[in-house]
Parts: sequence; C-alpha cells; structure tokens
Amino acid sequence: MIKRLLSFILVAALAVSIPVTALANDTTAVTNESNQVTIKAFLEKAVTALTYEHGSDYMRAEIIENWLGDYQFEDENAYITQNEAALVLIKALGLEENEEMLVDYRKSASKLGFFKGISILQPVTEKNSYKIFHNVQKYLNKDIDNTGVAEISVEDFMRNPGNLAYQLSPDGQYISFASEWENRLNVFVKNMNGDSEPVRVTSTTDRDIAGFFWKDDHVFYLKDNGGDENYHIYSSSFNGATEQDLTPYPNVVAYPIDYLKDVKDEILIMMNKEDATVFDVYKLNVTTGETKLVAKNPGNIQSWIPDSNGQIRMAVATDGVIGTVLYRETEEEEFKPFMEIEAGDTVSPLGFSQDNQSIYARSNKGRDKIELVKFDLKGNEEVVFSNPNVDIAGALYSSSKDQLLYGAYITDKVHYEFFDSEFEQIFNQIKEKLGVHESELGINDYNKEMTKFIVSVSSDTVYGQYYYYDADTDAITPLAELASWLDVNSLAEMHSISYKSRDGLTIHGYLTLPKNKVAEDLPLIVIPHGGPWARDVWGFNYEVQLLANRGYAVLQMNFRSSTGYGKAFVDAGNKQWGLKIQGDITDGVQWAIDQGIADPENIGIYGASFGGYATLAGITFTPDLYAAAVDYVGVSNIFTLLDTIPPYWETQRNMFYERVGHPEKDKELLKAASPVFHVDKIKTPLFVAQGANDPRVNKQESDQIVEALRKRGVDVQYMVKDNEGHGFANEENRIEFYNAMVDFFAEHLN
Repeated sequence: MIKRLLSFILVAALAVSIPVTALANDTTAVTNESNQVTIKAFLEKAVTALTYEHGSDYMRAEIIENWLGDYQFEDENAYITQNEAALVLIKALGLEENEEMLVDYRKSASKLGFFKGISILQPVTEKNSYKIFHNVQKYLNKDIDNTGVAEISVEDFMRNPGNLAYQLSPDGQYISFASEWENRLNVFVKNMNGDSEPVRVTSTTDRDIAGFFWKDDHVFYLKDNGGDENYHIYSSSFNGATEQDLTPYPNVVAYPIDYLKDVKDEILIMMNKEDATVFDVYKLNVTTGETKLVAKNPGNIQSWIPDSNGQIRMAVATDGVIGTVLYRETEEEEFKPFMEIEAGDTVSPLGFSQDNQSIYARSNKGRDKIELVKFDLKGNEEVVFSNPNVDIAGALYSSSKDQLLYGAYITDKVHYEFFDSEFEQIFNQIKEKLGVHESELGINDYNKEMTKFIVSVSSDTVYGQYYYYDADTDAITPLAELASWLDVNSLAEMHSISYKSRDGLTIHGYLTLPKNKVAEDLPLIVIPHGGPWARDVWGFNYEVQLLANRGYAVLQMNFRSSTGYGKAFVDAGNKQWGLKIQGDITDGVQWAIDQGIADPENIGIYGASFGGYATLAGITFTPDLYAAAVDYVGVSNIFTLLDTIPPYWETQRNMFYERVGHPEKDKELLKAASPVFHVDKIKTPLFVAQGANDPRVNKQESDQIVEALRKRGVDVQYMVKDNEGHGFANEENRIEFYNAMVDFFAEHLN
C-alpha cells in the first residue's frame, strides 16, 4: 500500500451570529407557565436553541456529552434547578472560569444576564426557560450591529493562494510544493538542510499542474489539456528547462498506482491506451518513457491493487452494479474470485499489509455502514474499526511499521481513531503545539523513519497553514500560510446542521452565516453538492466564504444519495433525481425559513455538476421558491448525460442506469426529471457557466437549456470558456466567473 498516490491541488472543491430557532418562536413555551422542566428536557431545549442540530439524535447526544464533559447529573428526569441550568449554559457556551460549586455557575450566569426577569426563587418552568434562552441569545448577539463586515474582493478569494501541497522527498532531504509562476501553479523544490532558495522544476504556462509525486530523487507531475481530464505524466529537469511527456498518447488518461520504492526508474501506472473504456497496468520507465504491459484488462476491471512488492495481486471487476474482488498468488497466475460484491455493496481494497498476508479494505458487505476491515488470504474478515452512525472515511497505513496508524470518520467534522500509540503521541504533540482541534490538523507526509512530518492546519475560517515537524527535536517550523491576505476576522463560521425530510430521513449539512449579521431574515443561497455520490464536509470553502462575505447565509445539505451515511441512505436516492433528492433540498430551504434564518423572498440556488442539475431542477419543479439561480457545468438532459459519459466510465454505465435510470426502461421517469423538457415552468433569473472541454457534463447540457429558454424569450446569462473543462481551473477564469456570479446574485437578491 503506498503512503500517498497524488497530492491533488485543490484551487477550484469571530463574533458568532446565533440562531433564532424554533424554540424562540414557540408560543406554547409562553403559555405553559406552571410546567417545570426536567434536566433532560432543558438539555434538549439548549441543543435546539444554541445549535442547528435539529434532526439528528446522535449528534444532539454528542453535543450534550461534549458540553458536560466529566460532569454527570444524578437523575436527568428530575426537575432542573436554576443552578443546574446555569451550569449547562456556561459549559455549553464555553464561558467557564473558576466555578467550583453549582451556585457559582448561577452567579456567573446572572452576571451575564441569563436570568434577567426571573426571581432566584422561581423554578425553571417552560415560560422561564423561554426567557432564559431569549436572554442568552441577546447576550450572544450583543456585539452584532448587523452591518456585516468589510467586503473582500473576488480576486482575493479566487486567486492562487500561495505555496501549497507540500511533500517530502523519499529521503526526507528535500521538500516540494506547488506555487504560482506565470499565473499557473508549478512545482518547486527546496533543500531542507540549507538556506538556499526553492528551485522551480516545472514551466507550465497553459494549465495548472494537477498533481505531483516523488520517485527516487526526482519529481514527476500530471497535467491535462484545457480541462479535458486526459491526464499525462510528465518529467522535468530541476530548473524546469527540459520537460518530457512520458505518456504522449492522444486522448489517453494515465495515473500512477505504485511508485515501486525498491525499483530504480520504474513506476506502475494504469492507462487506457489500447481501449479507451478500460485501464491496463504498465511499468513506466520514468527516464526513457518506455512502457511494459503488466496486466491486461479483460473489459470489466475497475481497479488494480498491487502488493507491498509492487506485484498486481488483486483487482476489482464489476458490471457497474455487482462485482467480484479477484486475487492471485503471483503475477504469473490467473485471477480467481476472492469475494462477491452484490448490488449496493462497497468493498474497496486499500492495499496489502507489508508481509502480504492481509488485505485492508473499506467494506459494508452484509451491513449498512462502511467499516474498516482486514481480510486474510482466504477471505476471512476482521473488523478493525467502525462507527454506528457513519461510514469509515479512510485510514492511514505505514509500510515501515506494517501498521495501521489511524482510521477516520466524519460526523460534523473529521474524527480519528488511532491504532499506533507512538503515532498518536506525535499527533497529539503537534496538535497541542499548534493549539488546534483534531479535525483541523492533517498529516500530509512523512519520511520512512517517521521522524520528519509535513502537517497542515485548516478550518472553516482558516484556508490552510503548512508546517514542518521534526520529531527528534520536537521542533515545528512554519512553511506557508495560504491566502494570507484574507482577514480571518471577516470570515464566517460554518455550523453543522441537521433536519428531517418530509418522509422522515435525517439530513445533515452545514450553515454558514454572514459575519456581524443577526441570523434573522437573511438572503439565503443554497449550494447542493456535486456527485451526487459525494458529500459536503466542514472546512474552508472559498465559494461559501465569498457569498457569506457578501451578506448571504449559505446552506449546504447532504441529501439522500450522498455518501458517508450508509448504504440505505445512498440507495434511498436511486432514481430520485428531481424527486426525493430535490425534496431534501427543498426541505432544507423550508427549514431555514421556519427557523427565521432565511427571508423566503430572497432565496438563491447555485450548484456545479449534479449541483447544477439540482439548481435547474429547483427552478423547474419549485419555480416559486428561488429568486435567482446559477448553474455551473450542470446537467439539463439526463438522456444526453448518459449518452456522453467519458469512455473510461463505461464499466460504471450500469451503475448510472441503476441509480439514475435507464434511457429506455425508465424513459418517462428521466423525461419527467430532465429540466430541458419543462422550460415552460422556469421563470427564475438564470446564469449558466460551462467549460467547452468538459468530458463529464458535455457542453451541450448547457447549450440545450440556454437555447430552449431563449426560444421562449427568456434572457439567460451564459458564460463559456474554451480552455476549461468540468469547472474553471485557470485563475483568470475563476475570477471572471465569480465576479459575474456575485453581480448576478446582487442584482436579483436583496
């Protein structure tokens, strides 16, 4: 198992405004004057009033647990006292100082005004609890003057953010990173043992490099042509003067899959050179560019897995719906079935252990949630790590230790479970030195001995900071701060949320509120994510921050079909494009309106890829809900989408038919769900943006909807970039698009 495959460069995917919640608007709370409140009920009211977790039982329980820490109530069914209510509030808001007894918490809360209008002798009734939370909201909003913050330019949000994607060379003596040169991201290398300036080793001027990696003492990189996603592997001299395309085949995609650490000048790659629909495995000589076929794809192999010696020993075959994990003892033998994968199941081998006697994988076979498992060579499974509420998102394995270091899962944020005590100690040392939460710290790279580390810090308001950590000396050295020109005091917090869909599903997501604005009657922009088999996560999002900086509340939701919440949740979105998936999005908007957060007359929607489809579906099927819409590389016609998927997605065609719909068997369903056939319903102002070379969502998807609307006399703003694909990667195009988007929303939303 390799430590890293690629460092993909993602440059596209604090006064707090407090919720005006359902509790604050609950008139029944005022009338029930004599009803005393139990401890349990008060805790639930506190979660509802002070957070946006309104639909998720396990997240609400986790919040309460985090608030109380080691403190335990003897009986949560007992009526809560003012002292106990004060303790809950002080702990929940992180306002503890030196309180020792319950009465101390009451005194602290009283000084803050939480019990204004309530006699110290009165019980905590429904009416009094309403007053308490009203007072708490007044306290928390006291510094908000509702004027917002200074406007940050689109250019500052969207220009290349500085040095990023740091890596260590295999010997730990050099460090590589991406940085801007000639308006494009290129690769630089610096000697870690001296004060010499970094040396630029690539000279691309037409397109950002898409990723880079080390082989021995040289750096290699990937780049496509104008967004066509036909990535080639390039080598370069140390001054960038000589660059060579090592996979110079037209309309071919090449990816590294193993760096063959013990083999000089060769790496394993997969490439669709012989058949555009499937990937074969080759050994690539990174000096000469010579390739040698290692494994031939019979037509149904989706992924190849090398063992610790770089031998292709495992593969996953699929027809898009059902599949088989294949295994062989040596590369000279034929593959044989190792494990069947039934419809809806995920079995994703991560790699072999160092002794090649075990295979680590993420699997939900026979259960709902994806768990981290280990198989022996006979297919016997051992569950290594699981979470009852969400899928396991990934794991980190050390080949030098032959040990899993940690597993990760995402609820509101990323959380870790450590399996190696030494690594856990290093992680905690770095975390404490930097003063950050575990979800804000990333281990980006390390040397073989695990004594030198590249780490990063990022959060909802911190774009990113890189550090070099030496475990031998316990010294940490700053390397770079991304977008250092952004004023963190003008950036907005991202809140974890949950709500119930109309048919009872729990929908998780994120709400970002504009800084220095009361969360009441705000213009709202909804951003459905792409995929749809993906998910939104907590962290820095420059699109969200740009919109929040302009005074908009921003709502993101992980609707059914989103990954991370189990098999049943993904399957609940099958053949529900424009139907129940869209209902989840609409329900999220209604939730924000019901909370008093969103102004129902000023709702906008913006999305890319599937999110662009959801944008078009939103203004088609709920035409009165949205006042403005921006569709970015989105789908307008499901038939033409299915007809133009990239050839190398062919092994997944049946998956699209299963999860989206079959163009013949589900013809009426797909026609009903395709916005292009219902343009007569669209009345919302629309802005469409598209890359001409997009291989996933073909340009005709945007052309169709624009032409159909213009035939009806509807003026649609349309931006096409001839040197872009599935989203705008070049800096100048990003800046132009987002300037146009904020101007468009400003014109149509108050």
